[in-house]
Amino acid sequence: MARSVNPLYPVFIAGLIWSAQSLWAADDIREIQMRRLLQPTDAELAQERKGRIYIYESLTHQDIEQAMDDEFERVESMMFIRVPKTDESGDVIKDKETGEVVIEDDGC
Repeated sequence: MARSVNPLYPVFIAGLIWSAQSLWAADDIREIQMRRLLQPTDAELAQERKGRIYIYESLTHQDIEQAMDDEFERVESMMFIRVPKTDESGDVIKDKETGEVVIEDDGC
């Protein structure tokens, strides 16, 4: 006797894969941004000297504070958007109803 497969099963699996890839991608992007923020290459520094501004997205206040302490002389080449709110321990705060990350109002 053949077993029937729920037609939504492939959609469910695809959703799980997409969610996992999104988490990995976010970690990869954060890693790239942190490297650029704290250990810029000579080429990146040359672009900043020419007026290039790099937009950093979704870095925490702790990340930004580290940049202000360690790379203050480059601050005019940095813009931070979609900064997530964090609690006292540095963990990102999520909306209790939606599960979405709570973002600071950037005034724009």
